[in-house]
Amino acid sequence: MHFADGEIPREYTRYIGRKVLFILALILALAAGLVLAVSLGAAVIPWSEVLKSLLRVSADQRFEIIVWNIRLPQALTAIVAGAGLSVAGAAMQCILRNPLGSPFTLGISHAAAFGAALSVMLIGAGFFAGDQGHTAIVSPVFTTLSAFVFSLAAAGVIISVARMRGATPEIMVLTGVTLGALFTAGTMFLQYFADDQELAAMVFWTFGDTGRADWANLGLLTIVCVVSSLFFVIQAWSYNAIDAGDETAKGLGVRVERVRMAGMLVASLLTAIIIAFLGIIGFVGLVVPHMVRRLIGSDHRFLLPASILGGGLLLLVSDTVARLFIFSPHVLPVSVLTAFLGAPVFIALIIRGRSR
Repeated sequence: MHFADGEIPREYTRYIGRKVLFILALILALAAGLVLAVSLGAAVIPWSEVLKSLLRVSADQRFEIIVWNIRLPQALTAIVAGAGLSVAGAAMQCILRNPLGSPFTLGISHAAAFGAALSVMLIGAGFFAGDQGHTAIVSPVFTTLSAFVFSLAAAGVIISVARMRGATPEIMVLTGVTLGALFTAGTMFLQYFADDQELAAMVFWTFGDTGRADWANLGLLTIVCVVSSLFFVIQAWSYNAIDAGDETAKGLGVRVERVRMAGMLVASLLTAIIIAFLGIIGFVGLVVPHMVRRLIGSDHRFLLPASILGGGLLLLVSDTVARLFIFSPHVLPVSVLTAFLGAPVFIALIIRGRSR
């Protein structure tokens, strides 16, 4: 089959153009979603006033306080956390060459929950406060650190086992599933011996909530997310090669084991920090990469940036819906909504994989 001069470059330009337009559309949707999320709440702020407040030209101090002290940190935290979990999931699915690869399915989230529960048991970090018996964490720093340490420990075990037996995707996935079951059993063991206050604190922490982070936490999350995302985007060509098979990637000069280990380590570190600060937010890293892949394909040069934007948009919208529209005036933790959305997709992936 012969092509006229310039035909292939023109088709390739259209191919790239469609993907770039999709990414630009995600950027615009994310910006609009941010303004909408900040404007909606118990006190509705006109979008024009939101823009003025963001630009620091608003004369209304009430709007300034609501936007900058309450709503904007939560909305930005949702974007950063969603972006980080999504890009980590996209990288894990490529590295493991398994559509079920994600921080949640590899047991990292369960390890964080065990670490938080253990901190509650060791120092009594949970208590009831307020007239309605709301639960709070006495030592959030210690609880966050404990969850972070156990998250990294789970990732370390997965990587260590892979190094001993060879970094095959099957070994990593099976190790992660086993660790998830182990840490879940450990958390249940602690809950069985906990008193009422400790049990309430453990359950409270497992509810992923973007409203927990302040500006300092958001700054750290943003730095880690940006650095990790840049690392993954830089490795996009290697991930494309691995997607074609390990032998093909090695033939193209990719050091598959090293790329796989480094990617798992960075993805685990990013996930551990997000979960340690916000609690368990499941299925974002599983669902978003699959949604994006269906729309623009598996080219990681575009899949990774689109997953970053799509994850931020999905968690921002989910957080806004959970905060305002479901059980208002009660605030539903965003992790509950993402689990309801993600579970059917997870089951569909299992059935689809079985049929293949």
